[in-house]
Amino acid sequence: MTTPRNRRDRAANDSGIPLQPVFHAADAAFAGQAGEPGAYPYVRGIRPDMYRGRLWTMRQYAGFGTAAESNERYRYLLARGQTGLSVAFDLVTQLGYDSDAPQARGEVGKVGVAIDSIEDMERLFHEIPLDRVTVSMTINAPASVLLAFFLATARRRGIPFERLGGTIQNDVLKEYAARGTYIFPPQPAMRLITDVFAYCSHAVPNWNTISISGYHIREAGSTAVQELAFTLSNAKAYLRAAVDAGLDPDTVAPRLSFFWNAHNDLFEEVAKFRAARAVWAQIAREEFGCKDPRSWTLRFHAQTAGSTLTAQEPDNNVVRVTVQALAAVLGGCQSLHTNGRDEALALPTAESARLALRTQQIVAYESGAADVVDPLGGSYYVEHLTGELAARARTLIAEVDALGGSVPAIESGWMQTRISDAAYQTQQRIEQGEQIVVGVNAFAEQEGGAPIPLQRVEDHVEREQVERLRAFRGHRDSAAVGEHLAAIRRAASGTENLMPHFVAAADAGATLGEICEVLRSVFGSYKPQEAYA
Repeated sequence: MTTPRNRRDRAANDSGIPLQPVFHAADAAFAGQAGEPGAYPYVRGIRPDMYRGRLWTMRQYAGFGTAAESNERYRYLLARGQTGLSVAFDLVTQLGYDSDAPQARGEVGKVGVAIDSIEDMERLFHEIPLDRVTVSMTINAPASVLLAFFLATARRRGIPFERLGGTIQNDVLKEYAARGTYIFPPQPAMRLITDVFAYCSHAVPNWNTISISGYHIREAGSTAVQELAFTLSNAKAYLRAAVDAGLDPDTVAPRLSFFWNAHNDLFEEVAKFRAARAVWAQIAREEFGCKDPRSWTLRFHAQTAGSTLTAQEPDNNVVRVTVQALAAVLGGCQSLHTNGRDEALALPTAESARLALRTQQIVAYESGAADVVDPLGGSYYVEHLTGELAARARTLIAEVDALGGSVPAIESGWMQTRISDAAYQTQQRIEQGEQIVVGVNAFAEQEGGAPIPLQRVEDHVEREQVERLRAFRGHRDSAAVGEHLAAIRRAASGTENLMPHFVAAADAGATLGEICEVLRSVFGSYKPQEAYA
């Protein structure tokens, strides 16, 4: 087992930013560029009163097994004070297959909920008031289709689309760069995203049409600087695609949202969130010419870092999550998910999910962190870190721009290689004892702890989901479904917005796999580039 090194040996943080024993006013020059809360460049927060006016949304990410089981967990969390829903879909759904597809075998309902049809979506939100509870859906390649299922469900309930609030992740670029649940090549995938932008701008005006994710980039092993730079580069690519599609950037940008990782280094994470707001405000105003202040404001969800959780001594994860949640709050998040202590081993149990929610509630109501706007603003160290992160992110964004933007940087493998190099360096530091993971490479118990109860998704879930799907297909109007799928094929082959066709097909009974198979036949499937040399 590693003997921990003296902290005085640490010359730089994990992003390579030099550390000195003490920071002074001269080190905090960036504080002069921070402005006031609620004013450009929004370093100190997007609203003048921040949490004194309204707390962040406590949005616990959940979903497993069947729609009915996930609905039970949602109602359990809402009854205990959760203020928004966040849907985890299984890998089968994320890749655009139905539960009875050959590719689905063994994966149905395992890491999220299985959604094949509008019937599943209706069951998922049974007795949940969609016009009063905001819903976030973590889905990317088939995001437009899952949004269509959601909208068709609301229509069946008689809920006007303008009363729906929530977010769809819809961020496929980070899938190519870091996560891997892509379906289509980048260009048609970007078309699907801009179709959502255009459709929602008039039909679902309060919906956040994309959540541009640094979270998964960080989970893949990036540094905080890379998380900032690559995420904001991706945001530029999406906004540029919208402009190229004929959309006004001031129509699209106010509905963009961001999704950041809340990692272990408390002060660097707070500074990262502050720097992100400053860099994005400048990009939106100066590069894209946005004139609406809402376009300049970076609104974000944060999730505590899954990659920092350990299977060893899982109770230690409660402490890690608390520190990470505090960083997100001190950094000014708009919504937050806190991980369960058991997530390095399995999906969280109801008890772990409740404890994770209680962690947020204690930070909100007992810690004092929400009582003052930007409570670490003016700290010499935090202001120094904010300036360093902003400057280093801008330099790296310029490198991406020199390659032609995020799409070429990803297609060439350049971005993926930068992330994998950073991940390798982190693992080397851990193995050499330069980076301590308590309970793993230092201070570890020789005998291990007592086992904890784990959430399990049994094999019968897949059998029953497949049976429901086949019964659903048996009682729908197959001829009508065929007509809608043919309409999708024609629209995909041309330039017509696909969203109205997706909503109509979902309402008629087309399944996710059927719609995505039509799109695959028109768009093709993505084959990743080998690593960048």
